[in-house]
Amino acid sequence: MKLTFLGTGTSQGIPVIGCTNDVCLSKDPKDKRLRSSVLIEWDNYTYVIDCGPDFRQQMLNSKVKNINGILFTHFHADHTAGLDDIRPFSHKNGHVLFYAKNDVIENLMERFKYIFTISNKYIGAPNVILNEIENKSFHLDNIKVTPIEVLHGKLKIFGFRFNDFAYITDAKTITNKEIEKLDKLEVLVVNALRIDEHPTHFNLQQSLDFIEEVKPKRAYLTHISHKLGFHAEVSKILPENVFLAFDGLTIQI
Repeated sequence: MKLTFLGTGTSQGIPVIGCTNDVCLSKDPKDKRLRSSVLIEWDNYTYVIDCGPDFRQQMLNSKVKNINGILFTHFHADHTAGLDDIRPFSHKNGHVLFYAKNDVIENLMERFKYIFTISNKYIGAPNVILNEIENKSFHLDNIKVTPIEVLHGKLKIFGFRFNDFAYITDAKTITNKEIEKLDKLEVLVVNALRIDEHPTHFNLQQSLDFIEEVKPKRAYLTHISHKLGFHAEVSKILPENVFLAFDGLTIQI
């Protein structure tokens, strides 16, 4: 399985519009972060987790020719606002598969009504096939996927486990029952927003504490804001099996 980080930034990305913070002004390309998303490839299958406002640019950057579908963690705009840009994939395949919980589907149907309208549908709108998922395992082709329910503040959202890899973003709290689903991981990807505490996201220390509890062989931090600090400097203080992800990073699992 190959994992590519399409974006590793938080909701505003880095640099933030109009920001004069030193990280936003950094010339290090690893400090430039599009909104968080990953590309997962195995055998002849290609899936994306989340479809944020940078989706078009991420697809161009990664030179992706086709995708089989998209999994959604939750309905916030930084994870869904690029929906219209699935059109090339829809036109090529006839449709794009969506996997999301009920509240995400309802939100998308309200915000992108023209995509989901059946009668008098706009000719250029993409076609999608909705697959509602619950907090129980399902299959994507030949791989079992297990949702991991976490709390993003008070909002219940999903992370996902694929074999020995798990992707969790926007987490603030997670129950012991859900943590039990994360045993014996090869790779864990988890959010680490900034140094200071935040009401709806892990900060760096909370993320490191979570990694220590789960004990994956390797962990990568994502959904990063400019308030975490410079990529090069933060990387120096991390445990030896924990790494800051950056846009374009590809790893094998």
